[in-house]
Amino acid sequence: MKLNKVHHIAIICSDYRRSLAFYTEVLGLTVLAENYRPERHSYKTDLALNGEYVIELFSFPDPPKRVSRPEAAGLRHLAFEVDDIEASIGELDRKGIAHEDIRVDGYTSKRFVFFEDPDGLPIEFYEK
Repeated sequence: MKLNKVHHIAIICSDYRRSLAFYTEVLGLTVLAENYRPERHSYKTDLALNGEYVIELFSFPDPPKRVSRPEAAGLRHLAFEVDDIEASIGELDRKGIAHEDIRVDGYTSKRFVFFEDPDGLPIEFYEK
């Protein structure tokens, strides 16, 4: 088997407009396609990072809450590489996004920080 790359990550949100604003206005992703599916009462929106398709943002009526803490089996978090962790944290601060303190990876000595999307999905910024 030959895998080429991760094609996309699917995220189901509880409040579509709030999450769309977070991923586009806070994180800076761009909308490639936005589709409302009336038969499902839901959106499926394709988001890009630097022109590359990375996230499918879905809305569904009354989705169950995601278990985050304590750690549950399944997807743990979504991580984005950043050039400058302190500059990225400064942007989160200016946009009113709470975050944890900077940590250092014990294996790579790289710095990283965690914060959450509007539904509590853990997101990590990992310094290049």
